Amino acid sequence: MQNLSGQRILVTGPAGQIAFPLARELARDNEVWGIARFSQPDSRDRCEAAGVTTRVVDLADPDLSELPRDFDYVLHLAASILDGFDVDTAIRINAEGTGELMSRFREAKAFLVMSSCAVYGSPEDGNFSVPESFDYGGSPQPYSNTYCVSKMAEEAVARFAAREFGLPTTIARMNVAYGDNGGLPAMLLASLEAGQAIPLVRGRASICSMIHEDDIIAQTPGLLAAASVPATITNWGGDQPVDIRELVEYLGALTGLPAKTEESDMGIHHYRLDATRRIELAGQCQVDWQDGVRRMVEARANA
Repeated sequence: MQNLSGQRILVTGPAGQIAFPLARELARDNEVWGIARFSQPDSRDRCEAAGVTTRVVDLADPDLSELPRDFDYVLHLAASILDGFDVDTAIRINAEGTGELMSRFREAKAFLVMSSCAVYGSPEDGNFSVPESFDYGGSPQPYSNTYCVSKMAEEAVARFAAREFGLPTTIARMNVAYGDNGGLPAMLLASLEAGQAIPLVRGRASICSMIHEDDIIAQTPGLLAAASVPATITNWGGDQPVDIRELVEYLGALTGLPAKTEESDMGIHHYRLDATRRIELAGQCQVDWQDGVRRMVEARANA
C-alpha cells in the first residue's frame, strides 16, 4: 500500500469479496474501521481478526454515532444487490446511503465510491472498449432488476455531495473483480462443478475486463490521490479483455471439468472497459488473468 500508512481509514462492506482483501492489507499499516450489517456467520470475526475495527451499520437506516468523524479516507465499497423490483429500497441503500456517508465524513482527505460498469448503456458490439464518456442507460442483469438504476442514482448523489461539501471524490466503475477471495471465475467454477452450462447473452459477444484483487489493492492509493471536486470518474477494470467463453474453457482445462456454455436470457451482460484513464491515474495491472484464475483455482482446492 504505497503512500498509505499511518492513516485512519473507513471501509464499508469490509467482509465483502472485493473489500476484505483490501481492508486486510490496509490494516497492516493503518487504523482501519469497517461497517456493515455483518449478516453472514463469522464475517465480523473474520474482519476483526484481520485487524479491522468493526461496527454494525445498516445503510438502509445508518446510525453512524459510534464512529469517529475524523477519517482520513473513506472507501465506500458496500453495495446492496437486491432480488425483485423494490427500486425504492435499492436507491435508499445504494444512493441515499452514500449521501449519508459523504455528509458525515465530509472532512476526509478523499472519498472513493465504487460504482459499477452496469451504469453504461449497451454497445451494439460486445467487443467495444467502453470509455467513461459512453452513454448512461444501464443494462438488464439477471441477478438484480434494481442494481443498475440504484448505482446510477448513487453516482448522481456522489457527484452532488462532492461539490456541496467540497469533498475530493473518485467514482470508480468496477468491472469484474476476482481473486482468491472469490468473484466471477469462482462462481463459474462452482457452476461447472455442479454440471451446469454457463449462460451467455444471446447474439452478443461476452467480453469483460477482469481485475485481480492484487491490482485493486495496488491501484487504490492512486485512485484516492486522484480524488477531486468535481468528482473524478474512471473505469476500474483490468487491462486485458477476457472472453467469457475463453474463461470457461480455461477453467475446464485447469480442472478437467466439461466447459459448457449456452445462450440464455439469464446471461450476464458484460462490458469491456477502456482502461486508458485508470492507467493514467493508478498505473497498469500486473496480474495476468490466466495466472490470477489459476491461483484462484489452486486456493479454492486447498481451502
